[in-house]
Amino acid sequence: MKKLLIVLLFLGIGLNVNAQVDTIKVYSQVMDKHLKAAVVKPETYSIGEKSFPTVYLLHGGSGSFSDWHQKVTKDNLLVDLANKYQVLIVTPGVGPASYYYDSPIMDSVKYESYFIKELIPFIDKNFRTIKKREARAITGLSMGGHGAIMLSAKNPELFIAAGSMSGVMNIDTDLWTVNEEFRKIRKENQKAMLGEIDYKSPFSEFTAVGLVDRMKVNGISLIIDCGVDDFLIKTNRQIHQLLLENGTPHEYTERPGAHTWEYWTEALPFHMLYIDSVFKKHLNN
Repeated sequence: MKKLLIVLLFLGIGLNVNAQVDTIKVYSQVMDKHLKAAVVKPETYSIGEKSFPTVYLLHGGSGSFSDWHQKVTKDNLLVDLANKYQVLIVTPGVGPASYYYDSPIMDSVKYESYFIKELIPFIDKNFRTIKKREARAITGLSMGGHGAIMLSAKNPELFIAAGSMSGVMNIDTDLWTVNEEFRKIRKENQKAMLGEIDYKSPFSEFTAVGLVDRMKVNGISLIIDCGVDDFLIKTNRQIHQLLLENGTPHEYTERPGAHTWEYWTEALPFHMLYIDSVFKKHLNN
């Protein structure tokens, strides 16, 4: 029987929140380690036995499950959004620069399996979620945007909507506006996790742009945005163009801003509004 562990630490990790936020620790059998996450509940969760839709909100490279709670520029943003839209918001933690992959090389990097086979079932078992595709969405920033688009495209039976804020839509660092040292480090990290891959078209399915054909047929509602001064803007314009070319419906926006928490603090409410409209469309039918 799969070993699962939950630890509720309402005030013990430095998050500036109230009892609406549970910090959990989940044991991953596939990687043999514990991983933290936080679950934001609407105030109404404590009243009655109602079940709620779930939004998975992913952090960026070298980030933490607590980033969305501690680094946004508006106090109590996630709590306010959970209350406004009557959803659970889950912020899971993964390894630095892991891109939510299952590495074909490294046993310690099996985050797709963890997310799909362990974390989601754990959340559905231990919290009052609506346990169906029509009530589950995923979005994230930077590396987390890549994770949200990749995980949803490869597992469409689990998600009805997916989004990316300033996402790494192509892991080819030649498209990133970064210095050579950073470019070299990321390429080395990717080679260690993935081995030798071809960055040219047709793209590998280890990168979001390599999954556009799946997006065309899987029926997932997509929202993608990026700041015009973001170092990843070329990758976002690339996936937008590929989705236009293959006829995949999606929302795409460029706004003033860069790769900053000010931008993501402003972007998240738009994603939540979009996700709420998708939930209402499918859950009310």
